[in-house]
Amino acid sequence: MLKKQTVWLLTMLSLMIVLSVYYLNAPNEGDLAYFDTDLENQDQVTSQSLNNPDEEEEAGLDGELATELDTSSVSSEEYFAAVRMEITNQRSMEKERLEAIVASAEATSEEKKNAYDTMKEIEMLESKETIVEDTIKSLNDYEQVLVRNVADNNIVVTVKTDALSKSEANQIIQQTKEEFGEADIEVVYQTN
Repeated sequence: MLKKQTVWLLTMLSLMIVLSVYYLNAPNEGDLAYFDTDLENQDQVTSQSLNNPDEEEEAGLDGELATELDTSSVSSEEYFAAVRMEITNQRSMEKERLEAIVASAEATSEEKKNAYDTMKEIEMLESKETIVEDTIKSLNDYEQVLVRNVADNNIVVTVKTDALSKSEANQIIQQTKEEFGEADIEVVYQTN
């Protein structure tokens, strides 16, 4: 018999997946964000780079996540919420897959160990991202901060602010390196 917590978790994950599918397939009207999964015609997130303020930055979410967010009718708060939701959905699906391997009677002990280790890595990554977001937000009084690992040792930190100086960007990079160690860190900002 499944525990109450497990049933609750599965119910919430199922609900999140159903809402995500609805959200992704909803018409591109009104205040909804639209995820374009056509990789040939990817729209890019409107944000400003430190190197070139007129350049648009991609909104890569995780190494395996290839969807992009069309922000033509999306506010900053919706952008941050949509990206967080997509990251959460992808990681939840990956955790479910790994949990199935760990619980499988057919999987070898090596496969189970690898799946368990991968689950722990995902949890550690989520923890580090949250710590860095909270630290940057509290030290610099930014409205929104989003830290995401877009590939191995490639971290993108997006902050919501009207302007970002090079010294502020360097401070963000140093705070991120304190948690993640040596990594390629890209700092971008998004205006209101």
